[in-house]
Amino acid sequence: MSAVPRSEKPAKSAGRFRRMIERLSTSQEDLHSAELQEDAEAAGCTRIFDCHDREIVKVTGTLRTVTLRPRAGVPALEAELFDGSAALDVVWLGRRSIVGIEPGRRMIASGRISMNHGRRVLFNPKYELRPLGQE
Repeated sequence: MSAVPRSEKPAKSAGRFRRMIERLSTSQEDLHSAELQEDAEAAGCTRIFDCHDREIVKVTGTLRTVTLRPRAGVPALEAELFDGSAALDVVWLGRRSIVGIEPGRRMIASGRISMNHGRRVLFNPKYELRPLGQE
């Protein structure tokens, strides 16, 4: 008996079907995390999870929260930046607000990472707000 070669088409459609099922069964947060990680790769940024203490980095993500928290009597605007792998705190010392810094906004930030109470912190970073149409 000779073996009949199988067509590649069923294997491809099975792969598409599997990917569709995975997308449908994946939570909205997981999909958002995957999208943010793809954006980080495309922008040439480091994943926040891979950032270490005292390292100069360029990261990108979405601002989850923005709060005004005075530090030693000085106003400080704090935001949590999430890129799908981890989160870090971005802190602008001496600022009460910055136009465009709001929850849900995407941005690229660069500077030196420090660790504060086990969390990654980026003080007074250089930053670039992503256009609203790309969100």
